[in-house]
Amino acid sequence: MIGILYFIVIVLANTVGAVSGMGGGVLIKPIFDFIGAHNVASISFYSATAVFTMSIVSTSRQLMSGRKINWQIVCWVSAGAILGGILGNVVFETFLRWFGNEDSVQLIQISLTVITLVFALLYTKYDWRNFHLTHVFWYLSCGFVLGFLASLLGIGGGPINVSLLMLLFSLPIKDATIYSICTIFFSQFAKLVMIACSTGFGRYDLTMLWFIIPAAIVGGLLGANLSNTLSSKKVTLIFQGVIILVLLINLYNACQLL
Repeated sequence: MIGILYFIVIVLANTVGAVSGMGGGVLIKPIFDFIGAHNVASISFYSATAVFTMSIVSTSRQLMSGRKINWQIVCWVSAGAILGGILGNVVFETFLRWFGNEDSVQLIQISLTVITLVFALLYTKYDWRNFHLTHVFWYLSCGFVLGFLASLLGIGGGPINVSLLMLLFSLPIKDATIYSICTIFFSQFAKLVMIACSTGFGRYDLTMLWFIIPAAIVGGLLGANLSNTLSSKKVTLIFQGVIILVLLINLYNACQLL
């Protein structure tokens, strides 16, 4: 029953995540926390796997549809995301060792997630000034921050991806969602490689992947198709709606832990 429930959650979350550029993990992580069937390390792993799979499907679908992509932005931001993803996983594992209590680590994740959610909501709601940065340093730095947060928080990408890409590089929201998904692919790839090379996958219930991976594929396909048909205004509304929903879920989870 848990596998079926995870399947439904991931299909819905990854569909919305692919459209909005959030990656699905921003919904998967707090909902899995709410369900409470697995520990925080397992939930972060399942979320990373689902979002990684979705990013492959969604990016491939976007390329097949003829969507133009600036590969200079993708390559440098993704390079930063790989480094950030590695560091984020190291910090996550360090927190688990330091605190010993998974509830404390989960509270840290929730607190940082809420901060990024509020930033993203305010940015898309109010017409903040955009920058037109083009230097490689800024691409790398942006990717590093995004990869670090994605890996540490176990949310794959999150709303800060789209907002930061729009803020620093003046990208339209639909373009920012594509670059966000590309960044998510590399940050989650780095996280999964780090898990394989450090703790390994033995501590996780891998039978859940029979539900998680197919659900992620379905969600990625549905989300990519919707992204090509929806207007920028509708994508923005979906983006903001998901932020508010995830804020409420995270605040509820935090209250349960306190």
